[in-house]
Amino acid sequence: MNIFKQYLNTIKDLITKNAKKLELVNINALSGITIEIPPDKFDYDLSCNVAMVLAKTNKKNPELLAKSMKDLLLNNVKSFSKVDIAKPGFLNINISKEALSQLINKIIKEKKNYGSNLKDDKYNLEFVSANPTGPMHVGHCRGAVFGDVLANLLIFNGNKVTKEYYVNDHGNQITNFVQSVFLRLREIKFNEKFKNKKDLYPGEYIVDIAKKIIKTKPKINLGNLDDIYDDLHKLSITFSLDMIKNDLKKLGIIHDIFVFESDLIKNKIVEKAVNKLKDRDYVVEGYLEAPKGEKDKNWKKIKRLIFKSSVFGDDTDRALQKNDGSWTYFASDVGYHSFKISRKFNSLINILGADHTGYIKRINAAVKALTENKATLNCKVCQLVKLYKKGKPYKMSKRSGDFISVKDLLGEVDKDSIRFMMLSRSNDVELDFDFSKVLEKNKDNQVFYIQYCYARINSLFRNLKLNLNNTFEVDAKNFNLNIYERKILRKIFDWSKTVDLASLKQEPHRITFYLYDLATLFHSYWSKGNDNEEFKFVKDSKIKNLNSLIIIQLVAIVIENGMKILGVSLPIKM
Repeated sequence: MNIFKQYLNTIKDLITKNAKKLELVNINALSGITIEIPPDKFDYDLSCNVAMVLAKTNKKNPELLAKSMKDLLLNNVKSFSKVDIAKPGFLNINISKEALSQLINKIIKEKKNYGSNLKDDKYNLEFVSANPTGPMHVGHCRGAVFGDVLANLLIFNGNKVTKEYYVNDHGNQITNFVQSVFLRLREIKFNEKFKNKKDLYPGEYIVDIAKKIIKTKPKINLGNLDDIYDDLHKLSITFSLDMIKNDLKKLGIIHDIFVFESDLIKNKIVEKAVNKLKDRDYVVEGYLEAPKGEKDKNWKKIKRLIFKSSVFGDDTDRALQKNDGSWTYFASDVGYHSFKISRKFNSLINILGADHTGYIKRINAAVKALTENKATLNCKVCQLVKLYKKGKPYKMSKRSGDFISVKDLLGEVDKDSIRFMMLSRSNDVELDFDFSKVLEKNKDNQVFYIQYCYARINSLFRNLKLNLNNTFEVDAKNFNLNIYERKILRKIFDWSKTVDLASLKQEPHRITFYLYDLATLFHSYWSKGNDNEEFKFVKDSKIKNLNSLIIIQLVAIVIENGMKILGVSLPIKM
C-alpha cells in the first residue's frame, strides 16, 4: 500500500477529466507531478506540486490555478478533509479521519507485507566474488552486506533474486596460490622453510588450508607440484571457499549459487560468447597499444582478438587475448555475463569494490553487445571502509597477511552492528567505522537506538498484558491523534515510498536512514510522556487511548519489516 501513488493517480485522473474546466491546454507534464510529506511547520499529511507544474506548461499563475484545483479536490476526493495553498502554489492536504482509519486498518492487516510494492522482476545479483586466494577482508565486507541487503530489499518488494558468487579459480593468481599451498605442505611435512617469493601468498591462513589438506589426504604425494596440480588446485579452492563461506555465514549471508570460471572455460562458454560477438562484427583481429599501467616490456604488439568496446561507450577497445593467446580476465567476464544472460534475468546487478570503477564501462559495453541493448546491467561500487576507535585510526591483528579480515572484525563487533553500520552511508562514499560508537548504548549508536525502540514497545505491550501481534481496529468515530502521533503516522505512511525508492535506485542505505528517523520520533514521544501527563500512554496500568496503542503497534510493524530487510535482529528485551 503506497498512499502517495494512490493519491497521485487520483489527482492526475481528476485533472485530466477536468482539463477544460481548469482551462488547461497542455497536460503532458503530468509525469512531473509529485506528492510528498510537507515540512513539520505546515502540519499537513500531503503536499502536491501539480499547480506549479501545470501552470508552467500552460503559462498560468500557479497560485490562481491552485485555487481552482483546491475546490476541485475538496468536491471530488472524499478522503481529503482540508486543502490549503502555500506559496508559490503547493497544495497542502489533510486526510480525513475516516480515510486515515481505513488506511491504518489496512496496514495492520498487511503487517509483514506492508511496504511491498509487488514489482515481480527477475534479478541476478552478483556480489562479494572475492578471489579464492584468501579470507575476506573489511573491503569485501561492505560489498557483501550491501549486496545481501539489496537482495532482501528487492525480494521484499516482490521481486525474484538470485544471489550469485563468481569464483575466479583460473589464471596466474590461482597458480601462485596453489604453489603457496604446496610450499606450506612441504614446510609442514618436511620442515622446509617457506620461500616467500614475489607473487606468493604468505598469510598464515595458507598454513590452515595446508593442514586441512593433510587431514583430508594424509598420503598426498608432495614430490612434484605438476604431478598433483589439478588435485591440489581443487582441494585448495575448496578449503579457501569454505573459509569465505564461513565468514559470510557469520555475517548472515548465504549465496544461492557459485559459478566457477574454470567451468566456463572448460565448457567453452567464453569461446561461444566471443564467437557470438564475432558474428555481430563486434570482435576483430587487430593490434592494440599497451594498456595504461602495463609495462611496455610485458606487452607485445601482436595480432589478437579485440572487442569493439568503444562502440558502446567505453573509452577504448579491449583485448580479449593475452600475449600468449590465452583469454584475458575481461574475456572470461564476457563469457560469464553471457552465461548470466542465457538464464533469462530481467536485470543484472554487479556489486564492485572501490578498485573496480574502471571496469564498469567495458562490462556494460559487453552486455549491450551480447543482448543488442536489451538487457540492463547496473554496477554498484562500494567505496573503502576506514576503521577507527575513539576517533583514531584502528589497526587490528593481521594474521591473514597484509589486510584486516572479516574474521578479525567479527571478533571486535557483532554481526548486527556490522550489517547496520556498513549501510550507514551511501555505497558510493567512503565509510568511517568507529568501534567505540557501535559499542555505546545511546542515540549515536543507530542500530542500538532502533533495537531499543522495538524493545520499549514490547515492554509496553507486556506491561499491558497484550500481545503485540494482536489485531486492533481503529474506530473512525472516536479517531483523534495528538501532534506526536500524527508525525509518527505520517512517517509510517512514508515507509512504502521509501521501500519503493530504495528498490528503484538500488540504495538500501535509505532503509537505515528511515528506521533511525522513525525510532527518533518514537523515543521523542516516549520522553514527552515522562515530562507531560497529557502525552502518557498508560494510566493506572491501562492504555489511555486505543489510538495511541495502534500507532505504536504500527511503529513495531515497520521496524520488524525494515530490520528483516537489513538482516538485523530485534531483541524484545534490552
